[in-house]
Amino acid sequence: MTPSLAGVIQVILPVLNEAQALPGVLGAFPAGYLPLVVDNGSTDGSAAVAQRLGAQVVSEPQRGFGAACFAGLQAASSELVCFMDADGSLDPAELPRVVEPVRSGELTLCLGARRASTGAWPLHARAANRLIALELRRRTGAPVTDLGPMRCAPRERLLALGLRDRAFGWPLEMVLAAAAAGWRVGETPVSYGPRIAGRSKVTGTLLGTWRATRDMSRLLAA
Repeated sequence: MTPSLAGVIQVILPVLNEAQALPGVLGAFPAGYLPLVVDNGSTDGSAAVAQRLGAQVVSEPQRGFGAACFAGLQAASSELVCFMDADGSLDPAELPRVVEPVRSGELTLCLGARRASTGAWPLHARAANRLIALELRRRTGAPVTDLGPMRCAPRERLLALGLRDRAFGWPLEMVLAAAAAGWRVGETPVSYGPRIAGRSKVTGTLLGTWRATRDMSRLLAA
């Protein structure tokens, strides 16, 4: 870790065409948290917007949510790292809530369990998430109710897990591998609102939800 990042936490934001949302998201970052934007092939100038706003930007040409997250993890250098969606549905001001259980040693991996406002989480996506979380609890004993996209863990230990999924199975693989490695996995509630613009690549459409569920189901089957 470089001296300039001592005490600072980098937040990895996988980005695909989020130019409209990025100003609001990056502008809400609390002190001590640095955005690390991973551009996953955007065509709307997302990378340029993020750079103009002072964020570190990494390009990952291999399409896939997991590919973007892994590229960010490799590029980061802070002791603890966070992951967060960049569409405005999550409030960066709540990052300390997810970090504190890890920083204190209570947990090794902390997920932000989404508490959705009206209209923020389509029923089909919520139902799929609930079923996967139920199966995850059954298999691992981890007390989680949501595969929350806002999460925190130690960077070096995450790299040591050897996560291989480069698609939508990445969030589930992280929890499965962490539990298998004996990590203390838990969650804390965070607010979840409508995205700033456009539709989510996962929850916004039935096709996106199906793809995510398919990738996660493959992991569970394996």
